[in-house]
Amino acid sequence: MLLKYVTAGAVGSVLLATAAFAAPQADTSQSSLQGTWRTSKMVGLNVYNDKNEKIGSINDLLMDKGGTIKAAVIGVGGFLGVGERLIAVSFDKVKFSDEPVPSTTTSNTSPPANRPASSTTTGSANKTSSEPSTTSKSNQWYPDHAVFDANKDELQKMPEFKYSSK
Repeated sequence: MLLKYVTAGAVGSVLLATAAFAAPQADTSQSSLQGTWRTSKMVGLNVYNDKNEKIGSINDLLMDKGGTIKAAVIGVGGFLGVGERLIAVSFDKVKFSDEPVPSTTTSNTSPPANRPASSTTTGSANKTSSEPSTTSKSNQWYPDHAVFDANKDELQKMPEFKYSSK
């Protein structure tokens, strides 16, 4: 009797192993994953409007049962999370950018009072710039920021998103 169980177990293992090896393997090599982003890095991503004004950050991504992302839940308003309200926007209306948000800075610095103006520095002591300054970021696993075309008044008029308990 014991011999029948051992034989059945061995035959079953061989059949299962054969089926597993015969199944087509998904190509998950590094080269096939080029251009993909980690969804875990999307949560917390800053969201800006077309005028480069920060309007909030992504709090969550909602997907259907097939794995397609349908909406982004964005936290808008508030300060340090206090007074923030959630809105859900269609995922196709959110655009992502690998380039840092351009910022215009005007800096007119002079040497400190305790240091003479003729001392040697590495760089320019008096710098005036009104051109956008950007830093290069080449992380392939997540974008730098998201863009959603809405101003703060339009965001306030959007219905608040609430997770249902059903």
